[in-house]
Amino acid sequence: MIKVQNLKKSFGDVQAVKDVSFDAADGQITGLLGPNGAGKTTTLRMLYSLLPPDNGTISIDGMDPQIEPLRVKRQLGVVPDARGLYTRLTARENIEYFGQLHGIESAVLKQRIDELTNLLDLGDFIDRRTDGFSQGQRVRVAVARAMVHKPQTLLLDEPSNGLDVMSTRALRHLLRDLKQAGHCVVLSTHIMQEVAALCDQIVIIADGRVVASGSAAHLREISGCPELEDAFVKLIGTEEGLLA
Repeated sequence: MIKVQNLKKSFGDVQAVKDVSFDAADGQITGLLGPNGAGKTTTLRMLYSLLPPDNGTISIDGMDPQIEPLRVKRQLGVVPDARGLYTRLTARENIEYFGQLHGIESAVLKQRIDELTNLLDLGDFIDRRTDGFSQGQRVRVAVARAMVHKPQTLLLDEPSNGLDVMSTRALRHLLRDLKQAGHCVVLSTHIMQEVAALCDQIVIIADGRVVASGSAAHLREISGCPELEDAFVKLIGTEEGLLA
């Protein structure tokens, strides 16, 4: 369970996040939807304690990532926007390294990597260096690395960006399975189809603020628009949403 209240973050004179509040429940997929530059990535970076907020509060399973960053990290699996793979290591070594950081015993870690290799279909490239991997391969390895310690909460920054159709379908299937198992899943995206296909709750962020939140049906109702894309554009108050 994640609770976010009145988050703010500036970089010099630029206010990247002006006022973001939302809850993300266990057993649900929560989508942070907004145009490029809306503040989604900065919000996620504050959630996993890469950036400290200027103001506001964050609670992840009752813990504040600024006060208990290591305890929070044990509960989180993170797929960042840059994926962050070590290109001189193989896919297996990338996953193994993060498992070791989490203190997983060797025998247990080997079994876990085997499970993730089967789950995410990594077998064809698990022992290849990640330098030169396709976007889909990088994302799958990043997801495996994020899940190696069996976290309760998963944060994903535009996970399907650049994926082909089959990789996107596999990722969606995995996220639905995590939801059914009671995990809290939060993903940022600007892809309307992804939100419609996956999200129980949608948090629309524009210009660093939450402008609306709720289910797709609720957003269509309050906007008076029968289509989610039209509702999104109306709620953020600009046609730029169509170009995001």
